[in-house]
Order: sequence, then C-alpha cells, then structure tokens
Amino acid sequence: MRLDLTDLRLLLHIVEAGSITAGAARAHLALASASARIQGMEDALAMRLLVRGRRGVQPTAAGAVVVRHARLVFQQLERLRAELGDHAGGLKGTVRLLCNTAAMSEYLPEALAPFMARHPGVDVDLEERPSPEVARAVREGAADLGIAADNVDLAGLEALPFRVDRLVAVAAPAQARALLAPGAAAVSFSRLADADHVGLAGDSALARYLAGQAERSGRTLRTRVRVSGFDAVCRLAAAGTGVGIVPEPAARRCARALDLAVIELADAWALRRLVVCMRSLDDLPRPARQLAELLAA
Repeated sequence: MRLDLTDLRLLLHIVEAGSITAGAARAHLALASASARIQGMEDALAMRLLVRGRRGVQPTAAGAVVVRHARLVFQQLERLRAELGDHAGGLKGTVRLLCNTAAMSEYLPEALAPFMARHPGVDVDLEERPSPEVARAVREGAADLGIAADNVDLAGLEALPFRVDRLVAVAAPAQARALLAPGAAAVSFSRLADADHVGLAGDSALARYLAGQAERSGRTLRTRVRVSGFDAVCRLAAAGTGVGIVPEPAARRCARALDLAVIELADAWALRRLVVCMRSLDDLPRPARQLAELLAA
C-alpha cells in the first residue's frame, strides 16, 4: 500500500467539499488527474473510498477511516512545522478556521488583522459555514478552530467567548412604521415573514440560519433578491425593495449613510453569543492556540 500526502490531501478536500470536481479545484488538480488519483488509492487498498449519494460524494466506511487518519497526519505535520518554526526564530504554520457569516463579515477582520501582522509566517485558511457545520467540522478534526453561535451543539469541544451578535431588521422608514405595532420597539420574526425580503446568497451561513428559523415557525421567506453582502442588503432595503436581516453593527454603520430604519427583533434567537471553539486548546499547534487566545482576549 502506497499513499502519498497529495492523495490524502485530495481525499480530504473531496470529502469536505462533497464533490470530486470541487475537491480537485481546492487541491489545484485537473479533474481527470484527481479522478485517477482516487482510483489509484482505491486500487491500492482494494476497496471503495467514495460513493455518490443524494447529497454529493460521501466517504464509505473505509473512506471515513482513511479520512480520520489523514487528518491526524496533517495535524502532526502542522505541529512539526510549528515547532521547527520556533527554532527558526518565528511562528510558522497554517491555521484552518471556519466561521459563520456574522463573524466573517463584521467581527473577524479587525480581530484577525493584528495576528496576521504580528506573525507573517502564519497563514490562515478561512471558510464560511453555518454554525452547526462549524462545530461538527471542528469536532471531526476538519478544522483547527471555529467561530460559531453558542446555541448549537458544542459537545466535546472547548469554547471561549468571542463576541455578542444581535440580528436586527432593516427597512425603509415607511415600511418600518407599517411593520411596527403602535408604541412597539421591536418586531417578531413571524410578523416579518409575510413581507418581501432582501437576503444574502442562499449558500451563506446567515441565509441558511434564517431559512431554518422560518421553517421552524412554519413559514417560508419570500426573498425578492439575493446579494453578496450586508451593505448591499441595507442599500436595497433603504430603497424599499424589502426587509433585510443583518447583524446590528452592519445595520448601524449603513444607517449613518442611508435613510434606513433599524428595527430590533423580539425573538430570543436574534441575540447570539459567538464563541471560539476547538477540541482542546492545549493540544492545538502553537499558531492555532495563539490565534484562539487572541480572538478570545
């Protein structure tokens, strides 16, 4: 049996992306080359590693074993690189960090920038995922660190506080007055469900979170347009296109330049505490441990 690091890295990319095509792109390999490598691994092991299902490519039982050990291999290599970096006079390594939409757009850039400036030898592989997927990926060893809402399953993980994130509604002033009951300072999500909405792209973590909340209340959001960022949501909301739901810092920032009403949501789930999560702070490679401590400071 002969498996090289490129094979193992490719397998991880495919499983994490749920697609051979996407996994090949992440590994910077042509699709034909990636398919040949997977076939070579399966021939060498005399067993199937991947199977196509309704949700894309999934690992077989044997594939899951290889994935688990591949993650351990790369974690050990990262620890080796970090320790050698200590001897070379500087912190070196790559930190795999997953986070939800709010953290990615509103809170993480200013928190991450000082760390990157202080440690030029450290790279951060950053990806946006919904909070439940962040926690699951960290638990399975697919990421060193995650930033997720603390209302998801964090069993088996250590968590450090990061930020308090409040979701609010934004709308043109006239529409906001129509949505608010007389004398009310907040509006329920169920009252907003019948309005036209301006939303983020459907694959964003926040869009999936809001769709889940609507489904739990037996409603479906009527989204007229989807855009790629909170500023665009606010601009379209201010123009009367529909109601948007964004983190409060984004709403307040945009309201300074736009004729935009910011409305508190009455639902308890709109107030979320974001945490930095990891399997074990003490067992993290030094770059990841220092980043976790900085984010939680």
